[in-house]
Amino acid sequence: MTGPVRSVSQAFAILRLLADTSPLSLSDIGRVLELSPSSCLNLLKTLAAEGAVERDARSKQYRLAPVWAGSDVLTGGTTRRLAERAQPLMTRFAQASEAAVGLWKIVSRDRMQLAAHAESEAGMRLRLADAQRQPLGGGAAGRAIAAAQGVGEAELARRYAPVRWQADLPFETYAAQVREAAKKGFAVDRDYAHRGVCTVAVGLADIAPGFCLSASTFAGSRSDAEVDALGAGLIALRDELILGAG
Repeated sequence: MTGPVRSVSQAFAILRLLADTSPLSLSDIGRVLELSPSSCLNLLKTLAAEGAVERDARSKQYRLAPVWAGSDVLTGGTTRRLAERAQPLMTRFAQASEAAVGLWKIVSRDRMQLAAHAESEAGMRLRLADAQRQPLGGGAAGRAIAAAQGVGEAELARRYAPVRWQADLPFETYAAQVREAAKKGFAVDRDYAHRGVCTVAVGLADIAPGFCLSASTFAGSRSDAEVDALGAGLIALRDELILGAG
């Protein structure tokens, strides 16, 4: 017997990606699936010719054609399964830590989006806005994802450039924080992304298109040791989530 046809597998990978995260540009699809621009374009042209995907002439982004988007064949994808698995674990963690917990997914080469969230029942608490987006390089989540992916300095600088920080954060300091996150397994943002907020995050780089778990508390409400404990707790949460998703 011969092995699977690579181009067919790649075409289905594109369809599953668009079912989970849509619309996306040619470069975004190629980056996430590690396809060359020419191969990715040829696959997308073929899928468009077969009526499976559509290209928006204005934005030049691709999405599933309505008949495919409404089908059950590609639903139940990575994001939904991961979010369903994560929700009770995140709720438990949020209650125990009195933190606002988020599951973020990479949606393009420049942005991430909140896929699920949970909050504690504390009298004074933070809450994450549904489906919010933020720059891929922003916050503790951006640092954690970069650390988990092991991105080089040029790509790190590209992600850092468009972020609007609420406190001065030179690139050299940002890069050092990413390196520290790679060593410790979690990233920390204190007041840089949002004044009055301390966020800890861990990356899930091995699950396409890339995810991150975050926990946010009021800045100054935790000691350094307690922030480190929050990071260790998130690492344990990530490992439990990955084990259950395997």
